[in-house]
Amino acid sequence: MDHAAVLLIALIADRVIGDPDWLWRRISHPVVVFGHAIGWADRRFNRSSDPGSARRRKGLLSIAGLLLAAAVCGWALGRLFDSLGVAGTMLEVLVVAVFLAQKSLADHVAAVADGLRENGLTGGRKAVSMIVGRDPEALDQAGISRAAIESLAENFSDGIVAPALWYLVLGLPGLLAYKMLNTADSMIGHLNERHRDFGRAAAKLDDVANWPAARLAALLIAAAAGMVKGRPAMRRAAGLALTDSGLHRSPNAGWPEAAMAGALGLALAGPRQYGGELVMEASLNGSGRKQAGAGDIVDALMIFRRACDCLALTTVLAFLVAF
Repeated sequence: MDHAAVLLIALIADRVIGDPDWLWRRISHPVVVFGHAIGWADRRFNRSSDPGSARRRKGLLSIAGLLLAAAVCGWALGRLFDSLGVAGTMLEVLVVAVFLAQKSLADHVAAVADGLRENGLTGGRKAVSMIVGRDPEALDQAGISRAAIESLAENFSDGIVAPALWYLVLGLPGLLAYKMLNTADSMIGHLNERHRDFGRAAAKLDDVANWPAARLAALLIAAAAGMVKGRPAMRRAAGLALTDSGLHRSPNAGWPEAAMAGALGLALAGPRQYGGELVMEASLNGSGRKQAGAGDIVDALMIFRRACDCLALTTVLAFLVAF
């Protein structure tokens, strides 16, 4: 079956069913397996006694090997599924759905709004600590709400749009290789002493892999803003994605976050605290509203769901063009 058709069914399945916790409590999620492989490479090859140039070289070779292994696994699965007919197609749908995150992302972000409403700052901080790395105890209601909305926008891009796009273009090899790369970036693509050199290649390659998805995600959020809040919100979302995305420290995350900031009329990003250290960053939509609450998270989720609908519609159009 055409990749677009498989992707469409997988998007629907992930939207309705999501990640079955009962299954992943019994077996390891594929991303966990990827994490074990990346952790092994980090322990085996990232030696503090090596000079920076050697660590960069070993990091490049490590991520190249991991990506090749993931792509070969994807190719082998594709060949297997092709030989199984209809049953193979359904198995491929399940594999693709496993690597999408529509329902799980929405559930985690909705839990932040519920926590704020039901248990105030304590509930909101506990829920938001599950999805962001900043210090939850340093966040007030507005900070909690903005953190949840920023996570929603960024993860829409690299947790949904990017894997969908790479599967659409390159099938299972592209999907598995992307997820391996994105997992590696989250584990070793940091500017700390241990990973600044070894994780450099993974971080740079992840920036390249997410470049098209981030811009497409901003367009989808802008379109969704028009559906939920009208044309002025759509124009603000699109305009801020163009003008403010470059203010973000990431070359990609700024696009969906700036679009969401414009859609909601909120100022997002800005200074934040990690591990007791204040990190100064520019605000996206700096003239926007600073105060935010559970209602803004709910509005962001409405836009997110319509953006997912727009992604599904884009997949339908891709199928019609291919057909």
